[in-house]
Amino acid sequence: MGKATDFRYNTGATMVPWAAVGENYNVHDLMEIIKFLMQGSGKEYDEALEAVWQQVKKLDALATPPGKLSLGSKVEEAEAKCNAYLGTNSSTFVTNATAGFEIAYKYANLKAGDEVIVPAITFVATMAYPLAVGAKLVFADVDPKTINMDPADVARKITDKTKMIVPVHIGGYPVDMDPIMKLAREHDILVLEDAAHAFGAMYKGKKIGTIGDFAAFSMHEVKNITSFGEGGIATTNVPGFEGEMKRARFLGLDFTCPIKDWLYNITPIQGKYEPFVPGNASTTEIQGLGLTLQISRNEEIIAERKRAAAYLTKRFAENDAIIPQDLGNDEIKPTFHLYLLQIDPEKAGGDVQVLKQKLAEKGVTQIAHFGPLYRFKIVEDMGYNAEEIAKTCPNCEEVFYKRFTHLPLYGLSDEQLKYMADAVLASVAEMQEGK
Repeated sequence: MGKATDFRYNTGATMVPWAAVGENYNVHDLMEIIKFLMQGSGKEYDEALEAVWQQVKKLDALATPPGKLSLGSKVEEAEAKCNAYLGTNSSTFVTNATAGFEIAYKYANLKAGDEVIVPAITFVATMAYPLAVGAKLVFADVDPKTINMDPADVARKITDKTKMIVPVHIGGYPVDMDPIMKLAREHDILVLEDAAHAFGAMYKGKKIGTIGDFAAFSMHEVKNITSFGEGGIATTNVPGFEGEMKRARFLGLDFTCPIKDWLYNITPIQGKYEPFVPGNASTTEIQGLGLTLQISRNEEIIAERKRAAAYLTKRFAENDAIIPQDLGNDEIKPTFHLYLLQIDPEKAGGDVQVLKQKLAEKGVTQIAHFGPLYRFKIVEDMGYNAEEIAKTCPNCEEVFYKRFTHLPLYGLSDEQLKYMADAVLASVAEMQEGK
């Protein structure tokens, strides 16, 4: 007697099971995965790989393949790990942060004519869904100290058509959430935290991602932790919606009231005003396992990044033309996904474009995250006037074109970290000397 394990065909003990996995990975596939994850070359590597191959073949003779590759126990374990880490009960593992944003936007019943306030500087994923459904994007200017959304400008740009505010914790540095939440509650506006960079960040005793009505974290390969290259965690604080997050991830399937002679039903998922149709953002068991493993060391990862950031901040204090990243305090705890480097153009004798060129010539990789959203052609083609928007976002224009870039904080040896600090100091000194 066998047992079918897929949730759709779990018929219990049976003589003819219906397996969840159509074609399992075999021992040869596994070796290719090992070679991909542990790359190398040379005689010693080849010998070690051959030894592993012999042992894996022995293991294959004794092992059975997993009964499920998608939305199974490993995904559930990852979600439970996230809940414990964040202090929430709604963690839902989705394909990426963008999918998490989409659930929130759909819950808001966002449509053409509605307004969404987003920061002028963020990744395009923040605005993709509103743009797609014809909602109006309203670009909030940034706080020049953090490059995050400026709550004061948000207050100026709220109208009776504003349905959502989307603060983005750029580089893992928390947005000032209190004034944004106050504005949202006063005007009955939903808040979606774009916490793509901020898994583990803290704001006044609360984990980022648990303050707004919705949040989504990214586990893409470049983030502090990853789930084998892609993935995201979506959360909600909307009363009564926590239990709907899993259905919102997978097409609204409802096993509590199946239709006649079938396995399940598709029942409405209630949004803020009316039901909405969810999409499919299912994740795999391998991703769930990968995320669980990396969450376990997230605090160590943040601590190491903070050590590197503290070193850079200390070094950059040697020249007052350099404005180093704020390292946080008892109330504000960043994840140090990126290091925010700024300069005072007057004191430096030039703007950040000059500095970026000098750093590139010295072999220092640095990228300003991100370009002003309203400058992209897709926004222009949707009827937005970049120059008019720029007039309403003077801080964005100033900091992006004249003041800031980001430096890497991970995967660097102490020698590389020192070289980077030396290069920044040397480049600013050259600018001051007119070289």
